[in-house]
Amino acid sequence: MLKILLPTIMLVPTIWVTPAKHLWSTALSYSLIISLISLTWLKSSTESGWSFLNPYMATDPLSTPLLALTCWLLPLMILASQNHTASEPISRQRTYITLLTSLQIFLIMAFSATEVIMFYIMFEATLIPTLVIITRWGNQTERLNAGTYFLFYTLAGSLPLLVALLLLQNSTGTLSLLTLQYTPSMQLSSFADKLWWAGCLLAFLVKMPLYGAHLWLPKAHVEAPIAGSMVLAAVLLKLGGYGMMRMMIMLEPLTKELSYPFIIFALWGVIMTGSICLRQTDLKSLIAYSSVSHMGLVAAGILIQTSSSAFTGALILMIAHGVNFLRPTSRLANTNYERTHSRTMILARGLQVVLPLMAAWWFIRQPQQTLHFPLSPNLMGELMIITSLLHWSWWTIALTGAGTLITAGYSLYMFLMTQRGPLPAHIISLDPTHSREHLLMALHLLPLILLISKPELIWGWTA
Repeated sequence: MLKILLPTIMLVPTIWVTPAKHLWSTALSYSLIISLISLTWLKSSTESGWSFLNPYMATDPLSTPLLALTCWLLPLMILASQNHTASEPISRQRTYITLLTSLQIFLIMAFSATEVIMFYIMFEATLIPTLVIITRWGNQTERLNAGTYFLFYTLAGSLPLLVALLLLQNSTGTLSLLTLQYTPSMQLSSFADKLWWAGCLLAFLVKMPLYGAHLWLPKAHVEAPIAGSMVLAAVLLKLGGYGMMRMMIMLEPLTKELSYPFIIFALWGVIMTGSICLRQTDLKSLIAYSSVSHMGLVAAGILIQTSSSAFTGALILMIAHGVNFLRPTSRLANTNYERTHSRTMILARGLQVVLPLMAAWWFIRQPQQTLHFPLSPNLMGELMIITSLLHWSWWTIALTGAGTLITAGYSLYMFLMTQRGPLPAHIISLDPTHSREHLLMALHLLPLILLISKPELIWGWTA
């Protein structure tokens, strides 16, 4: 554990002492080495139980894929942000990379924490660098409003969780994940116990986000720079799903009774946000709402509590969502924005004619993202969740089936609106694509190939 965390911490002083002309290359190579070393964690994901133990941090098959995903994200964010911050003073570029690095430090400590209260502190600490990235490096003036939504939605959901954790500590005497699973199950029946159950899950449902508490995500995603969009999509939303999976071991008696409205909200949200995507004109807003739709299915898979396949499907879909969906799509959308300076799809269509290689990347990514290419982890995760939901209640097939069809519809809509059709008359010249952008898309593809060739890295933990 420390062989990853300490080098990540040491990246911060390295950023500030590196000469300006070598700043980005040094940060990129350093973070890439860390991400390659982090792949050693995946060896333990095929085993059961905890490993890499110390008193406060450990890994298990649930956390190792998310930790590897977190470490893989930093070099990609640095590579994607180089053009965006090129005109900034060198001190601000150093600050920007430092914020990205601090975000990785907090996420590593959150996903590897064995104490629930430490997880909570790191869960909240990720707010600070993300908020600064959105409000300082966002593209539009609405970024301040987006930052306010992001901060207060998350804080309002997190305060009940803090009270719930203190009550749990008072009743069980421990908040260690290593021992909580062995404590006698509590007899939860009163109205106060039901409020405690809601308090435990509210912060994670807001973070995922559940439909109804999702308004912060489209605002934050649209206004954030490319690195902010990538980390929001790939990892920060997964904190909610990971937290729910960890807390479920303590909430078992009440979950079957109280989870019904949340499952209904999650599945209804899949249809509603998918329908919103079908009439979006803003490309980044479409990507953000599609994220809410996917995470709604993850929330439903975690909450039904009927079989391990639903839990496994939720974890697979979370990883696939980060590796295979939002990160490359956000990057492709940013490629369009850097050249056309518009997120409106009707003003930046027909780009296949002038950027054929980028159109090829769009074409490669689309079937794997949302049209459920047969080898894609997305397909495996969604099939496992939909099958478990069907066993739980056959009524859910109407909602999940409609959601799947709508997802295919807005995926085709996004591809056709951005790549096909005539080139708008106002687009006279565009910069060609760069090797850096193609390298970035290829690096997005590597984790997908790894998951296709060795799927037990994710689902071996329930075997």
